[in-house]
Amino acid sequence: MDEVEKFFKCPYCFEKISMVIDITIEDFHSYVEDCEVCCNPIQISYSCENSKVRSFSCEKAY
Repeated sequence: MDEVEKFFKCPYCFEKISMVIDITIEDFHSYVEDCEVCCNPIQISYSCENSKVRSFSCEKAY
């Protein structure tokens, strides 16, 4: 399994946080995850293709 660490800023508290993405699953993914700093819900969306992250976005979930 190939993984890559993606860094981004929380859309609520603007702290730099990270997540690990499995780049072997070539598909579009979208889910809600709480910020590890402020605990607010973040809508994470990304897609992978050819073992690379092709798109990534994070925004306030609600």
